[in-house]
Order: sequence, then structure tokens, then C-alpha cells
Amino acid sequence: MAGMIPQTFIETLRDRVDLAEIIGQRIPLKKSGGNYKACCPFHDERTPSFNVRPDKGFYHCFGCGAHGDAIAFLQEYENQSFTEAVEALAAHLGLEVPYDQATRETMKRSQSLTGALEEATRFYRNALREHPWSSLARDYLANRGVSEDMIERFALGFAPPEGDALAKRVNGETRSALLTVKALNERNGQVRDLFRNRLMFPIRNTRGRTVAFGGRTLGDDKAKYINSPESEVYHKSREIYGLYEARQASRQLDSLLVVEGYMDVIALAQMGINNAVAASGTATNEESLQTLLRASHHLIFCFDGDTAGHRAADRAMENLLGMLEDGMHIQFLMLPEGEDPDSLVRTEGGEAFTRRMEAATPLSRMLFERQGEGLDLSQAEHRGELRSRVEPMLRRMPRSAIRDALWEELQRLTRRPPGGRGDRRGNSSDQPHHGQPQHASQPAMALDRDTLLALALYYEPPLATEVTAVPQAASHYPCAQSFAQWILESGIETRSTLLAEMAFSAPARERFAGLFNRIEHFPEHEPLLADARHMLGRARSRQQARQASEILAGRKPSELTEDERQELQRLRENRLRDTH
Repeated sequence: MAGMIPQTFIETLRDRVDLAEIIGQRIPLKKSGGNYKACCPFHDERTPSFNVRPDKGFYHCFGCGAHGDAIAFLQEYENQSFTEAVEALAAHLGLEVPYDQATRETMKRSQSLTGALEEATRFYRNALREHPWSSLARDYLANRGVSEDMIERFALGFAPPEGDALAKRVNGETRSALLTVKALNERNGQVRDLFRNRLMFPIRNTRGRTVAFGGRTLGDDKAKYINSPESEVYHKSREIYGLYEARQASRQLDSLLVVEGYMDVIALAQMGINNAVAASGTATNEESLQTLLRASHHLIFCFDGDTAGHRAADRAMENLLGMLEDGMHIQFLMLPEGEDPDSLVRTEGGEAFTRRMEAATPLSRMLFERQGEGLDLSQAEHRGELRSRVEPMLRRMPRSAIRDALWEELQRLTRRPPGGRGDRRGNSSDQPHHGQPQHASQPAMALDRDTLLALALYYEPPLATEVTAVPQAASHYPCAQSFAQWILESGIETRSTLLAEMAFSAPARERFAGLFNRIEHFPEHEPLLADARHMLGRARSRQQARQASEILAGRKPSELTEDERQELQRLRENRLRDTH
């Protein structure tokens, strides 16, 4: 979208707009010197960490990392596209966006098509209320427990059984647009409706504009559901049913529950679960997954517990692995066989279903459960089979802490059972292939080093003395260094004291609330501490090598003073100890 608008105009907007005024119209700001502070609108917090710098033209949240200019703020806060945010700021300043002629024509055509689809939506909604045959649709909704509020919220409608009910109600220009998006069809000079005798579900984009329809039959049609064909304004894999409504219910979507049907979304919303969505196309293809991940980094995929549901979960998992990054949280909720979200939430209620969501299986566990089905990992052949199934999947993943965690879990599962023949930590057959994360005895494994060191401090608070004693920790391991300093300042010596302090001290919670958010798999206690100490030992060794080089500084040993020779000997001994 940015390419449609001259960059010079965008820069003019950024220079002229008063960022504090734009943000202050939407959230309360408190002046702090030349800047402004507020509680962040993009995550829950009690202590303000959202800072606005009008002189620099940007905002930044030290809690969640949200950062940007006035355009980015409107995109995130108002759920606007880039172009819409630019248009809003231009209107605020009394300016007109200088689109070129071709762009203006494209936008005008798009607005014409969505305008026609909006008119069709109004027709279907009115038909649900007034058409003589609409009792079929209303009875169906009543039997499914759908309230009037939900009917209004999701703009549900009814397509009359006559073949041209919609075609007769619209003017020539609208009819032409509906023919373009194939909501109407023309055969032998006659214009016919695509949807007939169906309950209608408008599919709205993130800006709330209808771009397509889904229709459920109220008769005995072979096709239970039909959807609008793809068009200039509707691309199945890019549109998520219910996402607009979910954002209307909650500005900040911490997670999305991805279900398979329109009625699932509506039934869940009826029970107070407002973050359910359904992909218009196949929810497990790559393009749909990218669209979902742009909306939220925490996805819970909900599938029926039958064979087809597990196959769909497998496809989602395989495609997700190629785009999985740190900070993403993926879970799978497999329902009891024979149940779908609609039937189950109406049977057991919203609270019980929410508990199911909270207990959903993380991707890491789901991966090994599915790939390990039918295998007995006490047998070498079966351990090899698990490795052959999982390794190709992990190799497709981008480098990340979660990737390392999955490799480490694969190593743990396929390692020889304790006491088995040749069970040695250094045995090459138990090591991953070249270029992959190493065995637990190596420092670079399941977690990034900063998180690894912080987790080791959580297990063993006295380690804080060693962390703070390494000068490079402040720059190389900032989270661990900060955690270690706080442990020492608080006089914490045991894990139980640490847990109590982090649980009951508000400043501690604020400071370290997100410290372990990225951890998908917690390593075992002893190997983790061994890795941390090995890493600190290597850091001290490098430090001692630098100190030795500074003492020598191009001189021969014979030119050193006695004190310098003793110091050099001490450094060498310490270095030798740390590297063994």
C-alpha cells in the first residue's frame, strides 16, 4: 500500500502531525518533562511504561516493545490499513492524499464492489426479518440457540428460495458489480442469484466490509455450505471469518481460537468466547496460517478428535514449523470424537470450554505425540524411526530458541535408555548431525544463552555471584545480568525465597514478568546448571586470556616483573581449570 502514496507525502505527514495529540485523543497521557507517559494500550499493565516522544515522532513501550510513529499507532490501535491510517492523518491536517490516477481507479472499483456486497448484505438481513419463507432460517437459528444479539453482531441473513430475489432488488450498477464478484450469475440472458434458500454468513474483512458470503442450505441441497468464489476483493486464504467481530469485542487479541465452521464461531461467541475465528479457505494452508499469525502470535487450533481432525492438525503443524519464530505460542485442542465446538460449548458451557482451551496441547508436545504414535522408544529401531520422522521437519524451521528446544527434546527422546550399552554422554551416535544444536553437555542448545543463564539462576540463585563476576555478562546476557543483580540486592539465597519474592513483590513481577515467556520446553535441572556453569567458565577463560594478553602486551616473559609473572601464572591456572 505504501507504494501507492508518494514517500514525500508520508514524510510530510510524519513531520507535521502532533503525535501526542493523535495518541492523546485515544488514551489518557500524562506529561513527563518534554515527553508523555501512559499505561500501554497494547498490553495489560498497572505501571505506565508507554512513552510518547513528540519531538522524535515516535512512541515506545518498555513493557511489550510496541514502537512506531503516528501511522503505526493508528494501524495498531484503530485496526486500520496503512492507507487508511495515512488518509485519517491527512484528513486531520486538512490535506488530500495524492494518489495517482491508476490507483484512484483501482480504489474506486474496489469500493464499488464492496459497496454492492454491502447492499446484498442489507437485502439478506431484511429478508431474514421479513421474507415469508424466512421462518426456516429463524427456526434453525433458534434451535441452535443463536440469540438476536448474535444475529445482529454477525449480520446473519436469509437468501430467499426464488432464483432472482436479489437480482430484482438491486439497480443496474449494483447488479453489474455483483455479477463481477459472482454473487449473481448470468446465463442465456437471465441473471440468477448464486445463493438460494440459505442461511447467509457475510464474510467481512478486518475493516468490517463485506467481501464475500457463506451460505448454509435450509433444504436438501447436495452442498451443505457454499462460499462466494474468489474475486478482486475476496481471496479465501487471506480472509478470516469472525476476526473483525473478535476485534470489535476486544481491541487487544491475546490469542485466537481457530475453528472450522461459521456456526462454531457464533456458538462460542454466544457463550462469551469472543476470540474464535474460522478461515474462509483451508485453515492449515500456509497463506491462511500467515494471515492468522499476523492477527495474533498465540493460536489455538481446535479440531474434531477423529481421524480427519488429526490429519488437519498434522498439516497445520507441518506448515507452521516453517514459519515458527520465538514469541509465537501454538496449541492444539482436540475435541472428543463426534463433537464439534458448536455442540460441545452448548452442552458444557463457556467456562468448561475455556478450561479446555487453557489445557490445550502445546505444539512441541503435539509434534512428538503424533510422530511417536505406535513407537516403543525403549527399542533402538523405534528411536531411529522417530528421528527419521522428526528431523526433516525440524530442518525446515528457521533458527530460533524454539527450534533448539525441539532438537533438544528429540535428543532426549531418542537417547539410549540409562544403563544401556555404550550409554556415554560423548558417544557420537547420540549427537545430532553437524550444524544442529549439541547435546546437553554443550552450552548452545535448547535456549538462547541469555535465557538459559536466567533459568539457571531461577533454579540456583547463588549462581548470581558468578554471573555478576563476569564483566561481559552485562552486554552479552542483559536479562540474566539484571536478574542476578536483583537476586544479590534482595539477599535471596534459596529457590523458595526467590519464588515467594517473585510472587508477592509487585516491583519484581513488573520487572521480570516476561523473563521466561519464550520457553516452550524446560530442560532438566542438572544438565541446565552444567551448561550454565560451562558457559560461565568459558566466559571467565576468555576474560583471563585477555588479561594475560594485556600483561604481556608485546613483551617477553623475561621483561615482566615478579608480580606480573605471578599474576600471569594465576590466570593460566584459572583458565586451565575453567576449560576443564
